[in-house]
Amino acid sequence: MEQDSDWRGRFPRNEIVSLLDINRRYNLAESTAQDLLFSEIVDLAGGMAALGELKMGYGSSAGLPRLRAGIAALTGVRPDEVITTQGTALGLFLLAFELCRPGDEAVIATPCFPPARDALIGAGITVRERRLSFDRGYRLTADLLEPLLSERTRLVSIASPQNPSGVQTTLAEIGAILDLMRLKAPGARLFVDETYRDATYGDDQPIGSAATLGPSVITGGSVSKAHGAPGLRVGWLTVPDRELRERLAITKMNIVLSGSPLDETLAAAILDNRETILGPRRALLASGVATVAAWVDRQSGLVDWVKPDAGALCCLRLKPDRFDAAGVGRFWSALAASDLQIGDGAWFGESSAVLRLGFGYLPIEILPDALGALSAAMESAAMG
Repeated sequence: MEQDSDWRGRFPRNEIVSLLDINRRYNLAESTAQDLLFSEIVDLAGGMAALGELKMGYGSSAGLPRLRAGIAALTGVRPDEVITTQGTALGLFLLAFELCRPGDEAVIATPCFPPARDALIGAGITVRERRLSFDRGYRLTADLLEPLLSERTRLVSIASPQNPSGVQTTLAEIGAILDLMRLKAPGARLFVDETYRDATYGDDQPIGSAATLGPSVITGGSVSKAHGAPGLRVGWLTVPDRELRERLAITKMNIVLSGSPLDETLAAAILDNRETILGPRRALLASGVATVAAWVDRQSGLVDWVKPDAGALCCLRLKPDRFDAAGVGRFWSALAASDLQIGDGAWFGESSAVLRLGFGYLPIEILPDALGALSAAMESAAMG
């Protein structure tokens, strides 16, 4: 399905306010792992004494060299192919405004993180949308994108793992997408948002970065999701093309000048110690996804889910035979009266019968209580 204009109703603007500003006891809307403490990050950076000599002048528009080296090690590229951004979100806007011009076309897979689409709309680009299906497990394959590609395409935007579903696209499938782009959209770049790539479960290791798959691939990431430091607002792009990289750095300089030297120093310390941070978090995420799986089994008469491959999030769907449109409305009304917060699928370009559930943010001992509150809201709204 193509969607070139009717996007406002499916991406309600008030939803971001509820996700960020409403504080409820049971927060199942948050898509990150648990937040690091400032003191924990400072200790990783060598303590306050080590930070005391840090000069708080302007940084480099390309980013702190030490941080870029850490990102390069994480993604398999050279440090000079990295540009840091204020979260992945700024990277999305930089790409939209530097790669595309009004009248150009971009192809995007949805449901998705709304700024990924909004950045393209804001740049005046014609957006060709491939809506992935809950019933097909949100699996993205090259053949789904083929009808939308043309010589007018300048950017193809995907995420792996996806937000909101946590479903990954394999490197082999990304390679197939690149092969198709070379034939049908030779002037296009492929952007792969890898923000959740490190958020695996238990002993599972992350898949390799798509950054190494070819010169037309740009990847994005941040320390916000898997690493638990969204407040630092530090992300990055890997950009093999030197000319494009220089344009992006100039655009970044015109918008924010540079990143904060303090934020980027702390983010570099996180990446230097990432396995120390990620090991316990992967164990917690494994417990979280197992807890959700057991809960879904108990609630199988009311809800389905798509089991995620990675990330601290997944998608649920209120069963159509138990929730008509009025029933979905009753569910959200019941939720508003509870002490529970969860992501509305409409914010991501899905139906409001689809819920994004975050299972990595709450303490693991609280998660069953939160799921119990969700069960109560569903049971009060269900038909029959």
